[in-house]
Amino acid sequence: MKRIVVINGPNLNMLGVREPGIYGTLSLKDIEDKIRRQAEELGVSITFYQSNHEGDIIDRIHAAMGEDDGIMLNAGAYTHYSYAIRDAINAVKVPTVEVHLSNIHAREAFRHHSVIAAETIGQIAGFGEVSYELGLLALVRHLDKQT
Repeated sequence: MKRIVVINGPNLNMLGVREPGIYGTLSLKDIEDKIRRQAEELGVSITFYQSNHEGDIIDRIHAAMGEDDGIMLNAGAYTHYSYAIRDAINAVKVPTVEVHLSNIHAREAFRHHSVIAAETIGQIAGFGEVSYELGLLALVRHLDKQT
């Protein structure tokens, strides 16, 4: 069974409370529950991790090497400036999909660029919680092609 880890960065623990007009009204747990059900249907094992601390996120990415077959990552604000997270993705060579609830390209100018995108197999943004569903489907299909 393929193993996938979903890693969420800073402030995503505040979903449902933080700017619901941008990020929606579902909590992170609500999104995780939806993805857990989807993972069951797709026949993959899934785990979830969230941290507001860059180093902890890097440690979890490192832990994926040899443990997980794929990573789905919403790095939050770190998307736009964390070369350390970018380097961690590059180091572990675990296929990674970048997801965002909002369309980062239609928001403030500083959000338009993702420094991690070049190290991922793809980016999905702007579909709310469905971004996670699309990200999981894309990652599973990518992994299926590899085997």
